Amino acid sequence: MKGEIIMERKNSTMHIRYMILASLFAAMIYILTAVVHIPTQQGYVHIGDGAIYLAASLLPAPYAVAAAAIGAGLSDYLSGFALWVLPTAVIKALTVLSFSSDRSRIICKRNLFGLIPAAVICVGGYYLSGSLLYGSFIASLADIPGNVTQSVMSSALYIFLGCALDKMSIKSTWGMFSPAVKSKRK
Repeated sequence: MKGEIIMERKNSTMHIRYMILASLFAAMIYILTAVVHIPTQQGYVHIGDGAIYLAASLLPAPYAVAAAAIGAGLSDYLSGFALWVLPTAVIKALTVLSFSSDRSRIICKRNLFGLIPAAVICVGGYYLSGSLLYGSFIASLADIPGNVTQSVMSSALYIFLGCALDKMSIKSTWGMFSPAVKSKRK
């Protein structure tokens, strides 16, 4: 009975910690998307995806999905691109699934290779969404270079911040990675 109470308290503490971190990531994603952006044909190019990749590498998937959808969706809405909120929320939620938070380090082979499907989801998702929203598969081609640039810049930010946080052993410091699993996966 006492062991169950301790375990329940620990799970509750982690849930609260993850909710707080997801909220902070949503705010960071919003700022890096809405404030630090370059206008393009159909929207804007930003580095907010780098924060999405980071959230996906640190938080369990449901929390990272919420942070990505809320932060990026809010950015579109408050920047005057309300038409893009739903496509953005779906694209960013799918992007999160390209990464894993169950490794001992943020920058690992799994997450580095995850940058490739993340870029494909971003470029392909916005191309398809633009084609459907504007009724032209040709017009949406104009934003592909911007979306590729966005993915590359966000990947560079992710790798830079991920390496810095790995040097600080942030996952073990925050108690986000158990030593039992750490010995099995590198």
